[in-house]
Amino acid sequence: MGLRILSLLLLFVALAWPVVSEQLAFPGAEGFGRYATGGRDGSVYVVMNLDDSGKGSLRDAVSESDRIIVFAVGGTINITDRMVVSKRVSILGQTAPGDGIATYGNGWSFSNANDAIVRYIRIRMGKGGDKGKDAITIADGENMIFDHISVSWGRDETFSINGEVSNITIQNSIIGQGLETHSCGGLMQSEGGVSLLRNLYIDNKTRNPKVKGVNDFTNNVVYNWGSGGGYIAGGSDGKSYVNVVGNYFISGPSTSKTAFTRGNDNFYAYVEGNFYDSDKDGELNGSELGVASSNYGGMNLVETKYDYPAPSTIMNATAAVDYVANHAGASLVRDSVDAYLVSELNSWGKEGDLISDETASPVNGPGYLNPGTKRTDTDGDGIPDEAEEKLGTDSSTDDSMKDVEGKGYTNVETWANSLVPSSY
Repeated sequence: MGLRILSLLLLFVALAWPVVSEQLAFPGAEGFGRYATGGRDGSVYVVMNLDDSGKGSLRDAVSESDRIIVFAVGGTINITDRMVVSKRVSILGQTAPGDGIATYGNGWSFSNANDAIVRYIRIRMGKGGDKGKDAITIADGENMIFDHISVSWGRDETFSINGEVSNITIQNSIIGQGLETHSCGGLMQSEGGVSLLRNLYIDNKTRNPKVKGVNDFTNNVVYNWGSGGGYIAGGSDGKSYVNVVGNYFISGPSTSKTAFTRGNDNFYAYVEGNFYDSDKDGELNGSELGVASSNYGGMNLVETKYDYPAPSTIMNATAAVDYVANHAGASLVRDSVDAYLVSELNSWGKEGDLISDETASPVNGPGYLNPGTKRTDTDGDGIPDEAEEKLGTDSSTDDSMKDVEGKGYTNVETWANSLVPSSY
């Protein structure tokens, strides 16, 4: 009897104990990767130069775990080797002065970079990068979120997730111009949950994206895919369970296939409110795709939406286009590459290019980023003096990893979060 009473008491405590909510990676973080911790329990690393390696470089910054990375410089970092990111790292590109930060010349690996938070950075690979490699690769790992990033010119895929990967979000980003001959937006193939929210896929011949496993595809815009296809239901081996909600597919000059292809009985999809504009007439005047398997490439359509961590607000497809055109990518300051891509989108079918050489016209390379002016940071803790005064922190004391507001974010995160909108 005593054991039975104890068991009942423990059950009561378990049911009555308050559930403490997880800490969002930042205000506005959504989807499967929304609880990534980044380097919150570590230290601050200030990127001081645009060198490819060495002390004060971005490569050195990402080489060790448990770091929040901020930038004292803006501009483009030309990288020769691939950038390999360690676990529990926050890369806060919005802290860079001037026009922000970019890397150019090769790609990045986030494989096993568990709990990464990556915001407002441009990752431009290019024809000089490693043959057969992606602009961004994740082959293993968990709990990562990519917000307002711009990724382009992958030699294999542009942003690819494939393998033992779980709880990943890519939101408010641009994935564009995978280089021919492959020219792929990317694989999104994981049973562990990938959220794709309010992104622009543009000028990729195929895989915009190619999806397999557990995936939430909401409020994205796909423009000017080529002969390989737009959204591809990836493979008949194994089962897939996806939501496809409120997206807009817009044909461009390179488009020769319908929006959805390769569906099968193992690909279970809940679909709602997706639009398709196929006429290339210079106006956004598409119509909603009816809920029929033939419109979705033969997917096995289901009536009940999968209970995945959805955005707090789901826009209709037309509103999603407006949002993406104005805000997707490293949009605190839009660089020439993203501005060009968005101008193609805004032609509503008239303009668009699949490219094999990013240095040729009309792209003409990564362009120029104004480095801006280095801010005064008396205590060298990564937070400029002017910001410390506003935060109520001490510009003569290294206190960037403390939490003056008591809201679960370090002072340096609170400053970085204040530089950009908390949500769309």
